[in-house]
Amino acid sequence: MSGTSEGPTPAADLDRSAVTDSHHTTYHRVFATAPLAMAVVAPEGLVTSANAALGELLGADPDTFVGRVAADLVDLASDARSWHAYREVLRGRQARLRCTRRLKHPGGHSLWVQVTVAPLADGEPGVLLSVADISSRRELQAQLRHLQMHDPVTRLPNRTLFFERLSAALEAESYEQSGTGRIGLCYLDLDGFKAVNDTLGHRVGDRLLAAVAERLTRVADEAGYARAATPLVARLGGDEFALLVEDSTGTEQLADLAESALKALEQPFDLAGQRLSLTASIGVVERHAAGTTATGLMQAADTTLYWAKADGKGRWTLFDPERNAHRMTRQALSSTLRPAIERGEFALEYQPLVAMEDGRLNGVEALIRWHHPQFGTLTPNRFIGLAEEDGSIVQLGRWALVTACRQARRWQLDHPGEPPIFVSVNVAVRQVWDSDLVADVAETLAETGLAPHLLQLELTESAVMGSAGRPLQALQALSDMGVHIAIDDFGTGYSNLAYLSRLPVSALKLDGSFVRGFQYEEAAKGGVPNPADEVIVEAMIQLAHRLGLTVTAECVETAAQATRLRRIGCDTGQGWLYSRPVPPDRISELLGDQACAVGKP
Repeated sequence: MSGTSEGPTPAADLDRSAVTDSHHTTYHRVFATAPLAMAVVAPEGLVTSANAALGELLGADPDTFVGRVAADLVDLASDARSWHAYREVLRGRQARLRCTRRLKHPGGHSLWVQVTVAPLADGEPGVLLSVADISSRRELQAQLRHLQMHDPVTRLPNRTLFFERLSAALEAESYEQSGTGRIGLCYLDLDGFKAVNDTLGHRVGDRLLAAVAERLTRVADEAGYARAATPLVARLGGDEFALLVEDSTGTEQLADLAESALKALEQPFDLAGQRLSLTASIGVVERHAAGTTATGLMQAADTTLYWAKADGKGRWTLFDPERNAHRMTRQALSSTLRPAIERGEFALEYQPLVAMEDGRLNGVEALIRWHHPQFGTLTPNRFIGLAEEDGSIVQLGRWALVTACRQARRWQLDHPGEPPIFVSVNVAVRQVWDSDLVADVAETLAETGLAPHLLQLELTESAVMGSAGRPLQALQALSDMGVHIAIDDFGTGYSNLAYLSRLPVSALKLDGSFVRGFQYEEAAKGGVPNPADEVIVEAMIQLAHRLGLTVTAECVETAAQATRLRRIGCDTGQGWLYSRPVPPDRISELLGDQACAVGKP
């Protein structure tokens, strides 16, 4: 028999076919009854089958989905990124897509779903679309976010949510397309709130904060009635609150809001039998949103709130760029003081101290100047206080002492025929406490070769009169060394003349306020000098002379003042009548002129 004829189908092939059919049947049964909503989508994007769970989730008969565009069922075309990824999965170029969508149910409510698109098993053409309802999870996330973003005491948005809103408001797309392009902020702090917590307890304090929040919310709601948006009220922490105005119309709107907030808080608070009154301070900032950062806006608001507190509390204060510039300048000077000393940005000018009797130049006061690269030449009143605060006055004072003594010695060597002039150097009381002033002076005199009696150290009256312990011992040691000690601005501080007799002081410098009263008014104006000024100054001069002290009058500006001072016995004059503070070479010229004048027949 020939073997070419076809025999019956092998048993193995029949078994494989039966298994395959059984597999497909099981697959379809599982697909149809699975609790997860699913649909099979053909490569061209149309639904070929959908299960009952998908129909139940979307509120329709699953058979009606067949033949429809799958992307439309779950809104996959609503953003470009998801749409592109979906098409890549359909074409087999991407393994999977997962995204979240908010869908509208035919019943009227919304639901959040997580959509997953993945290729079918065994390389079959098309993809499996599965849709999971995550509405309850989203709701829980929303509740958790609300808790994270709101203050539990006042139920107001907290610092995190406030900065989120502020940052969003300052993004260009939020103000360029519509609105005024401006932003405003009222930064509020309760005055004396700590006392409430300390005396009545935190429970009452929390009730008060909640009551304040209610009133501020009411203020914001009323402000929002006539506007497009209601200001955001937030508690930033402690007793600090903020009212954020997006698309503000100008400073007037913010000023009105701040005024309304202050008035709302004026009425006493009744808290479980406790009747409390309080005030608040508010810093107000309003500006263009463009170029403004959240950090910059908050810094300005914080500065302005500080001004409101400093100006007396219970008020609102508007941000002032000029006032802020002065503050920033102070900060800039403070941070660059020490490096400036090392860079040699300081110089000394000298103002003559002239003998009232014969007009001779007896000495000079060394006055420090800061040649700042940004702010120009600065006088001591701009930076000495800062130097005392941060301690750099010790380094600066030591430099001034050495420079002045070296210069005084130079003048002495350059004018050997003239009686040497003394140099007077200002000393801050912190130099006495924070450094060994006695050792510094001794070392400087030895190094420069200047005789001790040609150095005078000036300390303010308040610093000297309050001296005890170490400062007094230092002054005594300096005096014993031969250095002269002068009290600067005398008559403005303690004026304890009895104590003065026990101090190692050799000179008094009368404050300029006394000398200004010496102005003779013109006779045509019918003016007469005030005799009381002259009586007081004459009495101080006589007392100083009795104690063996010399007297220098500061701020001598007119010949009439000089005449009266000379008549009542003042020893030395200093002021613009004689000269303004000048560089050292100008003092050299004055010494030369003086020598020529003395040498004339």
